[in-house]
Formats: sequence, C-alpha cells, structure tokens
Amino acid sequence: MKKMSERKVIDGDGLILGRLASTVAKRLLAGEAIDIVNSERIVVSGKRKMVIEREKEFLNVGGFGKGPIHHRQPHRMVRRTIRGMLPHRKSHGRDAFRRLRVHIGVPRELESAEKERIPEIHSSNLSRRFVSVGEIAESIGWKK
Repeated sequence: MKKMSERKVIDGDGLILGRLASTVAKRLLAGEAIDIVNSERIVVSGKRKMVIEREKEFLNVGGFGKGPIHHRQPHRMVRRTIRGMLPHRKSHGRDAFRRLRVHIGVPRELESAEKERIPEIHSSNLSRRFVSVGEIAESIGWKK
C-alpha cells in the first residue's frame, strides 16, 4: 500500500475545468492527496449563453430515480468532472477518487496552507470567452 503523503492544495481561481480535471486525475492515480479550493472560480471555455444552455439541456436527461444525478453546486460539478477522468469503478480509481476534496472558497483549515498555482492551465492562456462554474451553477438553480 502506498504511503499517504501531505495533502496538496490547488487554487482553482481562473483554471480551465477540463485541463484541471485531467491533471488532477493523473496526480490522484499517482497516489497524491489533493484539495481544490475556490471551485466556484474555475472556468469553462465557450460563450456564456452556449455553455449555460448545454447545462440546462443536460438537466432534462433522465428522470427522478433514474439518473444521472444532476449536481448544481460548483464543488460537486468539479468533483464529478474529475471522476469522469478516473476509472472510478475499479479499486485503484475508487481509492484515487477518495483522496480528492473540493471546496467552495477557502476553508479555515486550509487558509494558512501553501496553495499551488498551475499557470499552464490558467484561463489567461485562452483566446476565447469563458464562464465560471459558479455562474453556471447559479443559472441552473444553485442557491448560495
């Protein structure tokens, strides 16, 4: 069994969701334990109207008790995206997913921790428009 190391804290402010999810998934499978803070500030590339319409359309898929489950909170949306990039039905993928924690804002216990920034996947590198996960969540029914 792998030795559990210190938890890494990643600041999600301005990071691109898909690129963040793939990076974090690889690190989780490598055995790291990761906390993501400021999940409501993570961005999705695309025009605001188009991205929000796509999320609202997804809400019509399935039905009560049938699935899929539609998360409206930003931290759960980010967590679900990362889960999609893990083999979560196998034991090593399940163990990796358990090492992930996603937070709205910065919790008190993580305020003093050193937050890692990943400039390669920051939205400043995008040449197109983007919308934050918090805005998407509010438009599909998240109540702060």
